[in-house]
Amino acid sequence: MSKYVFIYHAPVTPAEAAPPSPEQMDAVMGEWNAWAARVGDGLVDFGTPLAGGVRVTKDGTSPSSREVAGYSIIEADDMDAALELAKGHPHLNMPGGCEIEVHEAQQIPGM
Repeated sequence: MSKYVFIYHAPVTPAEAAPPSPEQMDAVMGEWNAWAARVGDGLVDFGTPLAGGVRVTKDGTSPSSREVAGYSIIEADDMDAALELAKGHPHLNMPGGCEIEVHEAQQIPGM
């Protein structure tokens, strides 16, 4: 099994969005928990919302050019299996055209 990082993009980060009502929060978390249950033991790290990205280069820092709304790490047999899990992800149902990038975590030689 390989690890895959799901990177969530959204037009508005959770920190910038209007606070949801308790009922809305329960509904959203219900969808996320249902997805996590489908992933099962393959869910390595449920992840967390992110905000305020900063790009660091040898020349200094600048705001991130693409806001990352959050991440999760899963294990799956292959990229096709990881993509199937992403296709049913509740993040895709969020308003505003949310997207998920899926990246395979590579082994570091000699480690």
